[in-house]
Amino acid sequence: MERERKQESEAERLLAERLIGGETEHEDPGKEAVRKLPPRWEIRIQTERDPIAEETELYRSMAKEVDDRYDRKPGQDPNAT
Repeated sequence: MERERKQESEAERLLAERLIGGETEHEDPGKEAVRKLPPRWEIRIQTERDPIAEETELYRSMAKEVDDRYDRKPGQDPNAT
């Protein structure tokens, strides 16, 4: 009876460990570190329009800032009012 409880306890511990942390794979730490590195290049796509600028323009058309700090568009002279 004691042996059965011990086996059940061990099985429950193993199950909980796998559910919480997943099954660990024993890989070479060097290969694992290289796999986790970010890529050396970045892919950029040139677009015809800027969705961020369009959304910003939409929000600016709905409301006006109290102190006009953010009403200037990028590329405008900061001294121009």
